[in-house]
Amino acid sequence: MKWSEDTWSKAEHIYRSILCLPFVRELSAGTLSKERFLFYIGQDSIYIENYSKILAHIASRIPGRSRMEDFLKFASDGILVERILHESFLTDKSLSILPTPTTLLYNSYEASMALEPVEIEAAAILPCFWVYQKVGEEIMKGSRGGNPYSPWIETYADESFAASTGRAIEICDELANNTTKEIRERMTEAFITSTKLEWMFWDSAYNLEKWKI
Repeated sequence: MKWSEDTWSKAEHIYRSILCLPFVRELSAGTLSKERFLFYIGQDSIYIENYSKILAHIASRIPGRSRMEDFLKFASDGILVERILHESFLTDKSLSILPTPTTLLYNSYEASMALEPVEIEAAAILPCFWVYQKVGEEIMKGSRGGNPYSPWIETYADESFAASTGRAIEICDELANNTTKEIRERMTEAFITSTKLEWMFWDSAYNLEKWKI
């Protein structure tokens, strides 16, 4: 069994829980409130800025020119696509957005992986590819015409995003095949932790999370 197959089997229950979240169900139905969606987009813009830097950092460490080029492309594509998508919804350019506790936690966790072997850093960012791609596909299946959030849905259900996700999975499998059992286990732990943080990110957006003090 590939590392990715084994790891996904261990994290799939978290993904299933994400599909059951009110945010995801209402997004698919097109009934999610604009306030909640814009809250999510604002936090996502903060997350993606940090995420793109991490992708570039992985590119600087990962063995193999083709892998390096892939991660640099992931970083540039993420910046471009997300900027267009976010700006299409966040029309108030003067809006000041601060990270929520969950956004800060997720960003900090992924940033901390820079001190780990590159295999673990790569595994930690994989759920942002894989979970979003699968959620996008599921939402697309249940989405009806006239959904006000179609641009977001179509971005993550797009074939090009699926191709990038497939390549990211393939690279992580290659890395896992060429490392120790201990590192592979820690790769799985990092993947599962980030998948849990994906759940928290969706949930916090629906609850319009704020600092309590």
